[in-house]
Amino acid sequence: MGVGGTAMGSVAAAFRDAGYRVTGSDTGVYDPMKTFLEERGIEILEGYKAENLPDDADLFIVGNAQSRGNPEVEALLNSKAHIISMPELLKEQVLRGRRNFVVSGTHGKTTTASILAWIFESAGRHPNFLIGGLPGNFEQGARFCSDSDITVLEGDEYDTAFFDKRSKFVHYLPELAIVNNIEFDHADIYKDIDEIKKAFGYMVRLVPENGMVLLNGDDKDCADVYNSEGHSPCRWVGFGESCDVRIAKVQYGEQGTKFELDGLPYEIPLHGEFNIRNACMAITAASFGGVDVEAIRKALSDFSGVKRRQEVRGVTERGITVVDDFGHHPTAIREALDGLRFKYKGARLWAVFEPRSNTTRRNIFQDALPDALKHADAVCLAAVAKAEGLKPEERLDTDLVMKKLRASGNPAFYEPDVEAIVSRLKGEAKGGDVVVVFSNGGFGDIHEKLLAVL
Repeated sequence: MGVGGTAMGSVAAAFRDAGYRVTGSDTGVYDPMKTFLEERGIEILEGYKAENLPDDADLFIVGNAQSRGNPEVEALLNSKAHIISMPELLKEQVLRGRRNFVVSGTHGKTTTASILAWIFESAGRHPNFLIGGLPGNFEQGARFCSDSDITVLEGDEYDTAFFDKRSKFVHYLPELAIVNNIEFDHADIYKDIDEIKKAFGYMVRLVPENGMVLLNGDDKDCADVYNSEGHSPCRWVGFGESCDVRIAKVQYGEQGTKFELDGLPYEIPLHGEFNIRNACMAITAASFGGVDVEAIRKALSDFSGVKRRQEVRGVTERGITVVDDFGHHPTAIREALDGLRFKYKGARLWAVFEPRSNTTRRNIFQDALPDALKHADAVCLAAVAKAEGLKPEERLDTDLVMKKLRASGNPAFYEPDVEAIVSRLKGEAKGGDVVVVFSNGGFGDIHEKLLAVL
């Protein structure tokens, strides 16, 4: 249930590859996962209905978006069927007895996990993996049929299921845990940053004495988590002088970024400080896993990114580039825009943003959101998704966002829907511009509509 989710769909495909019969249900599945599942012959039943449930299924995997009142959930509970969560499935069927490398943090999980899995793959270690996206170096975001003892997992702090409110990553039995960074997010389940730090602390507690915790050495909240909960060896990775593993001598170029880590030179075909940090976490984790420096360098040079992370969807005849990015937190938006400036030097950068996540729909980032978006040269802001589900006093005030953006002096437009945004950009975008679309959803297939019109 919830087979169209990025992680759930990847797990479904991986279990099908391992020889299982897999079906799924969901509502409003969009690309790239829709096409991905169809190409792999996984049947997607549209909508949640009791009649969707196969009589002969051995297990029913319930996604964390499903809740009581869902017709399938109610039918399963009434029939006393065997229901488990996706993290439980992995723990029991895949992870026990393996060397599990769990990548966590508010930002950068997908990219870091993709880099780390690719380093192991390129070095001939053929890891199993679960990545909450579609990495360019692999055909899909999960694999569980390798006989390798290594599994790389993207560890999410979001809750597990309606019957298990613990974070997903506490099920993943980490030998090595990466904590990229910690910020407030997921306002629908966490009250404040202290609750989020407590969740990360539960994962850090699980790392054994012969394991390792890698932490952002420039992030105070990461330090708080380890200092209160850490029992295993740790290494602090970052730019600061107190870090065990130091990043230095960064050189940005249009094709990528050069840097040193612990005095050794590396190069990645990615841009921005966050991607440097992501790569350095992956390098340090791969070294712990026994991969040598030259093998790591080769893997980095061949890394081909992740779908929906600064992914170029196309370039129009007028030379307008349309980029897709999953960014939905102010920090992620700001860092993505700053990184893209190195790749597209001199280009006018548009940010098109849909407030769709459970946090950005709320007024929690009322000031931080315009501060992030003004790192673009021009902005189009969409209406708050599912605004009717929030009280007016809780909802992001788009008028205030626009007021603050316009005060910065750059063009800023509020448009109520995808068609209005496309129409606005048709009149405003010029040859050589770069249009970055930020959304954690399908956003009405806006990328293809922009490419068609521009």
